Amino acid sequence: MIGRLRGVVAEKRPPFLLLDVGGVGYELEAPMSTFYRLPPVGGEAVLLTHLVVRDDAQQLFGFATAAERDLFRALIRVSGVGAKMALAILSGISAEAFARCVHEGDSAALVRLPGIGRKTAERLIVEMRDRIAPPGEAGEGAGGEAPAAAPGDPVADAVSALVALGYRPAEASRMVDAVETDGRSSEEIIRLALQAALRR
Repeated sequence: MIGRLRGVVAEKRPPFLLLDVGGVGYELEAPMSTFYRLPPVGGEAVLLTHLVVRDDAQQLFGFATAAERDLFRALIRVSGVGAKMALAILSGISAEAFARCVHEGDSAALVRLPGIGRKTAERLIVEMRDRIAPPGEAGEGAGGEAPAAAPGDPVADAVSALVALGYRPAEASRMVDAVETDGRSSEEIIRLALQAALRR
């Protein structure tokens, strides 16, 4: 089991990234909360990891904090919640805010996340209440300064990332159009779009 990687960020295309570890490129998927903490391409990063082995693929997921990885591992044990949905949850809400929603029974906030319907939100609340600590004990949430923009079109990259996280293409475009994008990196645009979506 690969539990931790230290290497140079070779490529960032949320939710995918390439980490060069001693000349070996590891392809990882990561939540946006992790991308917000990554250095620019060429910088060194340390990520905690979780390996998912399926019949048709092996997927490596990277996380900036233990709280994120712990929540991911708890989420994928919930019936009907796969790795893609777990990444979308972590991208749209911090570990602490998720814990607050679960312990307060706030299904309305969870329904605003991509791919989460009313029944799934209620199931998450019931099944996760005993698996995660109450707010304040759940570890760090998303935060930190967004890194400098990577080469490419930040607006197009932001839309692509939101689609990969489970939003429909038209919805992803509307979310990006609704925020100020001039001079911002794709990570900053995604953060603003997700924050705006949660406030609706």
